Amino acid sequence: MEKQQELLTSVQMARFVAHGSLRLDAVVPAELNAEGLTALTDGVPSVPYGTPLSAAYPEGSFVSRLLGLPQVAGALHSLVGPEPSVDHHAVHVREPHGGDAQPLHGDAIIDVRPDAFDVQLMYYPQAVTLEMGGTLSVPGSHLRRTNESDTGRYQNLLGQHRLVCPAGTVVFLHHGVWHGGRRNDSETARLMFKIRFNPTVRQQRLWDTSDLHHPQVRAELDTMFPWYEWATGRLERYNRVLLWRALTGDHGFDLDHWVTRVSNRPKETTT
Repeated sequence: MEKQQELLTSVQMARFVAHGSLRLDAVVPAELNAEGLTALTDGVPSVPYGTPLSAAYPEGSFVSRLLGLPQVAGALHSLVGPEPSVDHHAVHVREPHGGDAQPLHGDAIIDVRPDAFDVQLMYYPQAVTLEMGGTLSVPGSHLRRTNESDTGRYQNLLGQHRLVCPAGTVVFLHHGVWHGGRRNDSETARLMFKIRFNPTVRQQRLWDTSDLHHPQVRAELDTMFPWYEWATGRLERYNRVLLWRALTGDHGFDLDHWVTRVSNRPKETTT
């Protein structure tokens, strides 16, 4: 039987394209979070690279039920389609008063795909407080081409986001978002479960497109972030337009004529 799904809206997809992330607060019920703490502590058996999602996790297992939650399943379908492959997964544990802050990094070598992306699901089975560290990320950084830890020398960027969330929160990240785990300065061990998914179908109009022309879609795609300089901010929005065109199939979409201007290739010749 096909699992129930709550597909993303166009406004949510546009926000993902602009921010490089989508956060679903407390979507996992308390009883599943309690089970998750035990399951993740015990460890999740690895799966080979490229395993189809339907074959990766046994039916009825904790991970299968986590991914089958309507909002989680719907967001995953909206972003990478009905049967993505599992690239890899990992359980990250920060012990009390343990660990160093990770350098700021993206989880990919330089990725030149303008029309496709991998998605990383990050699940937090317990409430994460500021003292517990959480994951730091830089909104709007995902379309700037860097190589893994090229950004590691940066200590703080204006507008960076330090994750504080309720138990049962699931975050979806574009593979290129700059991020890093923080120190845990609390008395409680911090757990996070991550899965990277590769799309196996064209990522075009996989979500609920009934609001595709809502004014908020354009507003989301035109978002500026505090760490942008004016000129580089325009470049980031230019790249969003390219991605939005690929996702919607609307090759006439633009913000402020930027992509239209530089892709102008007249074919007529003068006589």
